[in-house]
Amino acid sequence: MNIDLSGKAALVCGGSQGIGLAAAKELAAAGACVTVLARTAPPQECGFGFLQADAQQVETLIASLEGQLGGPARFHIVVNNSGGPPPGPITEATIEQLLAAFRQHVLASHLITQWVLPGMRAAGYGRIINVISTSVREPIPGLGVSNTIRGAMAAWAKTLSREVGRWGITVNNVLPGATQTARLEAIIARKAATTSREEVERAMKAEIPLGRFGTPEEVGGVIAFLASPAASYISGVSVPVDGGRLQSV
Repeated sequence: MNIDLSGKAALVCGGSQGIGLAAAKELAAAGACVTVLARTAPPQECGFGFLQADAQQVETLIASLEGQLGGPARFHIVVNNSGGPPPGPITEATIEQLLAAFRQHVLASHLITQWVLPGMRAAGYGRIINVISTSVREPIPGLGVSNTIRGAMAAWAKTLSREVGRWGITVNNVLPGATQTARLEAIIARKAATTSREEVERAMKAEIPLGRFGTPEEVGGVIAFLASPAASYISGVSVPVDGGRLQSV
């Protein structure tokens, strides 16, 4: 199985921590030259390139990023990844919250993808991988804005996959379940406001057939596979990495 990414350049959004950082490390281990696009720098020892930007500012920063890179984008792999919207019921979501989440996820991913597509077409190789959520399949209670925006991301990705496949470009989504990240910590803390943390974790793990939370590295490994030549005939799909929690077929 060919998972060698030597000679390939990867742009990992939100790659300074959590799942993004784990994906960046896995891509680098497979031979890719990795650049991280994030608000904060990744650990220096990783040796990644670093472009500092906020997802909300991508539209105004792309010209500047081209200058930093010395010309048009030349990435074979893009991982669209950003922190999830704040929790809360959809009935209480404001227009401002929905617009902010749409800009951070759908619009930022769209602008970055438009920026890198010419280089992927020229290379005859492209992998666009979006880190979304299992809420694409089954909405998660208490995450109204996130459920809404993640669904929009999945629809955008499916549409994109139908348009770019002729150029050897694949588009796929990874759907992490409960993964040991800062976002999971925030969700646990919110739920523990009325009970103990231990009880919250016990209840959450009881819903997972494997009986534990996932690790960023486990999600990163799936991202690296989808970025590789071995995944050349996989496109337009959403892959859960959730320990079997989803009950849908």
